[in-house]
Amino acid sequence: MVQIMSEYHNPVLLKETIDALVTQHDGIYIDVTYGGGGHSREILKNLGANGHLIVFDQDGEAEGNVIEDSRMTFVKSNFRYLYKFWKWLDMGKVDGVFADLGVSSHQFDADYRGFSYRFEAELDMRMNENMSLSAKDILATYTVEQLQNVFSRYGEIRNSKTLAKEIVDGRNKGSYIISTKDLNLILDRLRIGNYNKYFAQVYQALRMEVNDEMPALREMLESSLRILKPAGRLVVISYHSLEDRMVKRFVKSGNADGTVERDAFGQSLAQMKVGSKIIVPTEEEQRINARSRSAKMRIGIKI
Repeated sequence: MVQIMSEYHNPVLLKETIDALVTQHDGIYIDVTYGGGGHSREILKNLGANGHLIVFDQDGEAEGNVIEDSRMTFVKSNFRYLYKFWKWLDMGKVDGVFADLGVSSHQFDADYRGFSYRFEAELDMRMNENMSLSAKDILATYTVEQLQNVFSRYGEIRNSKTLAKEIVDGRNKGSYIISTKDLNLILDRLRIGNYNKYFAQVYQALRMEVNDEMPALREMLESSLRILKPAGRLVVISYHSLEDRMVKRFVKSGNADGTVERDAFGQSLAQMKVGSKIIVPTEEEQRINARSRSAKMRIGIKI
């Protein structure tokens, strides 16, 4: 029986992931978002002795949670480099690629990483701590226009211009935002609507900008198409409308923009097709794991 709890992270849509992804007992699979290993552990349980799982994670803390299994290879890297490392590993075309685009429970609950407004910490938010640009750097250097674009695009903040201007005006007076406490004081003054939703949207926007998440997602999706076997599966769980929109377009056509190329006779040249209708967590899972509530799973099949 599939377990849905883990000390590091509660894997979302676990049974649904295995059912959608693992079609070959001795196949080769890739989990590009290893995290706490919840999904990877279940994939391994469903693989035979000749099966293999390649996992990616850029977070150094995930490396300390690696499963000891000769059938698994850990790659410490951002998943945008999926094709590069697949080529280097020289294991041939794969049967499935899986991604859970959510931030792990561990990262949210680590009070020193700055991912959550619930804890006082330095505003970092880097998934890979070797990256140069942190959230506090963005707040210290971006113009009003740049900040407005980040908050509007990635957080859908209705008063993004007001918030951006408040940050830059404070900076011009020598008041820099270094910690979650500093940012929360501003958000508390300017928030519109629900407290938790507004704070979460601002923090989400900063995290997505710090980690260059949308361009990285596009690169990963495009790489998956190059390495999947015909009939291979792409399974992606997203939590944000921008991510889900890109994934939706990709699984329909094999193109992140949703553009379907056609031949001279008007026949579709799409390299991927939808494998299933959208899948969301059951009411029971949402009750057990509140962070699963916004999850959406989409499945693509390589043509």
